Amino acid sequence: MTTSVPADLGLPGLRSGTENVPTTDEPQTGKDFTSDQEVRWCPGCGDYAVLKAVQSFLPDLGLRRENIVFVSGIGCSSRFPYYLDTYGMHSIHGRAPSIATGIATAREDLSVWVVTGDGDALSIGGNHLIHALRRNVNMTILLFNNRIYGLTKGQYSPTSEAGKVTKSTPMGSVDHPFNPVSLALGAEASFVARTIDSDRKHLTAVLAAAAAHRGTSLVEIYQNCPIFNDGAFDAIKSPDTKGDAIIPLVHGEPITFSAGTRGLVRDNASGGVAIVDTADVPAEQLLVHDAHNADPSQAFAISRLTDMGYLNQTPIGIFRQVQRTTYDDAAREQVTAASQASAGNGTADQSARLAALIGGGDTWTIL
Repeated sequence: MTTSVPADLGLPGLRSGTENVPTTDEPQTGKDFTSDQEVRWCPGCGDYAVLKAVQSFLPDLGLRRENIVFVSGIGCSSRFPYYLDTYGMHSIHGRAPSIATGIATAREDLSVWVVTGDGDALSIGGNHLIHALRRNVNMTILLFNNRIYGLTKGQYSPTSEAGKVTKSTPMGSVDHPFNPVSLALGAEASFVARTIDSDRKHLTAVLAAAAAHRGTSLVEIYQNCPIFNDGAFDAIKSPDTKGDAIIPLVHGEPITFSAGTRGLVRDNASGGVAIVDTADVPAEQLLVHDAHNADPSQAFAISRLTDMGYLNQTPIGIFRQVQRTTYDDAAREQVTAASQASAGNGTADQSARLAALIGGGDTWTIL
């Protein structure tokens, strides 16, 4: 049985990320995926909206709850597994992608999710994140970005803007921040998207596409911290400004915003993209978004439009969605090939193969 999430997403031959995960015919609701644990976040935290969206979305997958696992690291968002009635692990700081890699490789029958924050994923976990992305392990990573350390009470994070005044940077941060989408595209992740905690419809649509993708899906979620960084995303949330601040990305459509009055074109001088008034250029010069382009260069150029200080122009949507071999599929194929090669051989022959494997290479005997 296949899941209710579309398996191809417009990419011919693309297997679903949950293709081999057991499904259920029993009707499910968000309540089925809600645990009995008290949710403990600060009032007004954006995590509540994301949790509710995930709980409401999971029934659409049609998967058995015992075949879904959420792995988290350390941080406010990392409490997520407690609040979902699935399997889960609250792991160690920054290492959730590595633990999830082991789970996904050993158990193809599981839908594996990682929940992490900008500090957990991009500081101590930065190395683990980029290697999960380049390996293309079959997992979905939700990166909550509030541009601050919330759990440890308000220090600047790897995504805090330069000049940010916090408890740890009283004179303003001198660090240059990461752009998580640019980082993921630089690691050649096969699925990269950005969405917003308060936009339930968009968030759910992106989650559906990410879950259906086979390989590593990274979804950056702009998430407001009302205590230590309130208003960080006002430009893209306020009804008065979001129309001019959000650049919506829809595959196959020209990239325009501000009610169609502004758009993107190629910038031959810089090699990137530029924002123009649509009235000043022919329609055919407007950049058409191609999330399925094997070359990530255009998606990377679009990601660089994000204003790291005030998010005055911020692309939102699926930046990249391409097919390539996944690490766990390739590893399982090697195991199968090795097993088939030894099938039919006698026990003695198999023992000799094992001895050669263990004793081969640089070994020595101590007398």
